[in-house]
Amino acid sequence: MSSEPASPGPARRPTIYDVAKQAGVSHQTVAMVLRGQGKFRPETLKRVSAAIETLRYRPNNAARALATSSANRIGALVFELLEVGPSKTVQGASLRAAEAGYLLEIVSLPLHDPRDDQIDDGAIRRALTLLDRADVAGILVFAPVDRLLDRQAGVDVSSLSVPLVMELEPEPARGTTLSERGMDLVIDHLAGLGHTRIAYLGGSPTWVAARRRSEAVRGALARHGLELVAELAGDWSAASGARAVRALGPDDLAGITALVCGNDQMALGALLALDEHGIDVPTRMSVTGFDGIPESGFLRPPLTTVKVDYATHGRQLLESLLARIGQPAGNIETTGNTPDDAPPDTEFLPRGSTAPPSGPDVRS
Repeated sequence: MSSEPASPGPARRPTIYDVAKQAGVSHQTVAMVLRGQGKFRPETLKRVSAAIETLRYRPNNAARALATSSANRIGALVFELLEVGPSKTVQGASLRAAEAGYLLEIVSLPLHDPRDDQIDDGAIRRALTLLDRADVAGILVFAPVDRLLDRQAGVDVSSLSVPLVMELEPEPARGTTLSERGMDLVIDHLAGLGHTRIAYLGGSPTWVAARRRSEAVRGALARHGLELVAELAGDWSAASGARAVRALGPDDLAGITALVCGNDQMALGALLALDEHGIDVPTRMSVTGFDGIPESGFLRPPLTTVKVDYATHGRQLLESLLARIGQPAGNIETTGNTPDDAPPDTEFLPRGSTAPPSGPDVRS
């Protein structure tokens, strides 16, 4: 009988219970963090993320994929799913995925780290870890932020085993993108009414789409020989629109005859704040939105806006990913609106929130 010690077997693959023990939380908490569900303290998220990376944990869903002999899911990373544009785009992508025989699995990510108001890199890494598995055929990223493109953020896209396609509106090319089409319509309308003192209220600069929309406004104004008199920053929410306009002083407000908002929600907040300032819309100041939410026609006054066919946009994005399934992974491919990939249909809806400039304090 040999006295030699038995050779060690292959290392056991870490489980969700190992991660929970390492992080000092329950396995239910780890599962919810991986799925992007629930709200947890930053310290808890940090411990779970550190445990996942230390143990090199990967969800073991290979058995399910082997049982079906196919990868029947498409992963979707979504920032701020409650916003109109992203939610309608995802809806369109989900319907197209179902038609192609796939289930769209959505992971909603927080835009900011609550500790320092920055992009939560840990959440992005956890989401990619969750979706990079055998039953997922590819990953689609909606409404991206710069942090996902920043290789220094610790998001190792090159290690993915499935293709990743990211929605990304291209550099301005005069009239070829969603933002350019929509903002051309808005500025043409305001300039046609006689407005020359126009301000812009945009989304968070961490969103590529927000910067593209700002560039589109400036480009449209330049065609009329105009420049922005002020640029305000929000975060796409109605509350941020109200905050930005409330912060304006009397002199700032006196120099503006029209306020262009990057989406309808911020316009809604701006309307409230202007009313609080005692400024009548549209007699003293015109206000426009973007997106064309159903409620925009029922505000007081009804909001002039641009209606966007985001559902068709979502279907187009899903088609881009379907074309890459089965091809080598390990890099980010961006897709957006190019001359060969027409932007979503836009419809300008002029309503009661815009009128020719008037009033004693309008400046030429």
